Amino acid sequence: MKLDKFIAQMMDSARLVNARDVSSATDVIQKALADAGLMAPQPATTARDDGADFIDLNPAPEWSKKKPQPRPQARARPAPARGPVKPPQENLPGKFIGGSFSCEAGTRRYKLYVPSQSTGAARPLVVMLHGCTQGSDDFAVGTGMNALAEQHGCLVLYPEQDGKANRNRCWNWFEAGHQVRGVGEPELLAAMTRQVAAEHGADTSRIFAAGLSAGGAMAAILGAEYPELYAAVGVHSGLAAGCARDLMSGLNAMKKPGRARALREGVPIIVFHGDGDHLVHADNGDAVLQQFVAVHAKEQATPLHVQRDTHQQGKRRCTQSTWRNREGRAVAEHWVVHGAGHAWSGGNAAGSHTDPTGPSASGEMLRFFLEQAR
Repeated sequence: MKLDKFIAQMMDSARLVNARDVSSATDVIQKALADAGLMAPQPATTARDDGADFIDLNPAPEWSKKKPQPRPQARARPAPARGPVKPPQENLPGKFIGGSFSCEAGTRRYKLYVPSQSTGAARPLVVMLHGCTQGSDDFAVGTGMNALAEQHGCLVLYPEQDGKANRNRCWNWFEAGHQVRGVGEPELLAAMTRQVAAEHGADTSRIFAAGLSAGGAMAAILGAEYPELYAAVGVHSGLAAGCARDLMSGLNAMKKPGRARALREGVPIIVFHGDGDHLVHADNGDAVLQQFVAVHAKEQATPLHVQRDTHQQGKRRCTQSTWRNREGRAVAEHWVVHGAGHAWSGGNAAGSHTDPTGPSASGEMLRFFLEQAR
């Protein structure tokens, strides 16, 4: 299978990095990308510094350094080899402002959409975590979340991963040091969320997190580790919290989900996954769903009621499953988009890694979020 070959090549590159053969590891990674159709073939090279196209793992932790550095560290990354996406102006009446946040866990830049309408009431806040090789502007355009936020009066925060923390701008969901409360990227993102919420008067009972791929995996971690902060999370083409401990196990989890850890607490969750995804297998969507559903079922000590419906939305058929508690409130939702690959469903083609033909993941996630309150 194409995915088997890709994973084998990435594992070979990791072994070469461990042997300090950075040049050969670079060539192996470039060949893997070319064979998978993710970038044009490249000539052999010595220690390139250009980026790769959409890969959901860091091919070599602390790539250019001979000795591993303590985590978390954070700084910027060069643009992908095909050139940075230049998103068009959305011409929305609200403000899309930039900023930077620092704490003991590191520093990250971010963008924030502030809607034009002001009712005087505290606004909901949605934290959007991009996928690998993406950035805040690209992800905002591709998901179209700002337009929905303008319509519903929501703040939208787009944290941006830094290239010195991960060469492909992936959130480091697969590393043990970035999967638990109080340290690493989860702590940095939670602290950034709190500060932005305080500065802009967000409704602290309606703060949500969503993400694509590596960003979706990190959103699951935030929901698992900070249930008092995030009222619900959305995971698109992502993986369960704590399903990997390092690069190798992360690569294996992308192919076949391992056993996800049991959660002490959880929040309502909505999951989107294409069943044609060749980078992160669709079984990972089921694993994320069951990880959170198990918590809700345990909390009420009775089985959740499940309702399923298969229907057409856009040009794709999708199966929507909803889990409700004994009060009838939806605590989990799962959308399987049939035939879709590793891309944001219903997104704008002007952004990267989108599938405009499917149901609107942004619209459905925001609907689900606004039905929740911590």
